[in-house]
Amino acid sequence: MLIFLLLNKNETVICFICTKGISYFYIKMKSSIQKHTLQFKFDAGTSRGVLRTKDTWFLKLWETTKPKIVGVGEAGPLAGLSPDYCPQFESKLMELTEKLNEFDLMDLLQINLKDVFGLSDFPSILFALETALLDLKNGGQKMVFENFFYAGKASIPINGLVWMGDRQFMTEQIEQKLADGFTCLKLKIGAIDFETECSILASIRQRYSAKEITLRVDANGAFSSEDVWTKLDRLEKYDLHSIEQPIKPGQMELMADLCKKSPIPIALDEELIGITQMADKVTLLETLQPPYIILKPTLLGGFKATDEWITAAENVNTKWWITSALESNIGLNAIAQYTAEKDLKYFPQGLGTGQLYTNNIASPLVISEGKLHYRSQISWSQ
Repeated sequence: MLIFLLLNKNETVICFICTKGISYFYIKMKSSIQKHTLQFKFDAGTSRGVLRTKDTWFLKLWETTKPKIVGVGEAGPLAGLSPDYCPQFESKLMELTEKLNEFDLMDLLQINLKDVFGLSDFPSILFALETALLDLKNGGQKMVFENFFYAGKASIPINGLVWMGDRQFMTEQIEQKLADGFTCLKLKIGAIDFETECSILASIRQRYSAKEITLRVDANGAFSSEDVWTKLDRLEKYDLHSIEQPIKPGQMELMADLCKKSPIPIALDEELIGITQMADKVTLLETLQPPYIILKPTLLGGFKATDEWITAAENVNTKWWITSALESNIGLNAIAQYTAEKDLKYFPQGLGTGQLYTNNIASPLVISEGKLHYRSQISWSQ
């Protein structure tokens, strides 16, 4: 059967035609990158330093025949933490936009994005690409996953995040979170005086029992091998739900011992970053046997990679929750919709970062009474 190839003058639409009519219709993709520098409302303290700004990049995708329907994803690597926070980051983004023009939407939804585009070492870019593709597939309406959360019929319980700072600053944050209806607080620790941090935790416990207020702490690897056991013993008296990453990642023997014997349940966070193969994920969790793991799609390589961690965790009875990683509302929206796809019967999630910036992307995401909501009556600003 004779087949003719017809190409339009812009070389964007290709039709394969046979005696029975059109048999395949191919529409090329277009893409662009937009950089945005987010400005914190305050000096956001962590054990790795103080954050005042954060650069992020929006990946936009559209089909050449429908330029007004645009899918948007966010790539926002974190300094000192993300594997793709490197000099090659922006050049990799530009390389991706050129390669995307060689595919159509259906191809992109079916291929292994990580391998085809060489994104194993660029998890935030892989997250952005997955998000943009799903958004475009669903009509470019910021609907990454169609569920009750996006429809405004369900909300997601979240923890209230308290940043490091002096005692007054941390106390003011705690009081505001409690007034806002949060019943789970997460405190960043490890950067200021440990005695002050213990005093702040004690003041909360003097007012609220563990049944009334759940307390999580996140050390971001701040404790040393010499002082970690002493500090965990001190923290035990405050009835903490868990402590995230008490020591720096890569100390396998010590971490395995901590996961087994710590008086406070350990939650792995940074320990997961950079592990991209399913077999290695399984090995890590089988070796360490952590009570909890923290899942950050931006740092782990998107939704597929996060699904793999969930599967590996549930196979060894490790519980988990999902956390944003200082994305703008573009990335937070995608993570929230993904989270809403899961069974959330165990814990509040870590999705309270949308109010950190003075110049965030206006969105329907709203926090009230310790929960994240999607209010569809509120418009996106882009």
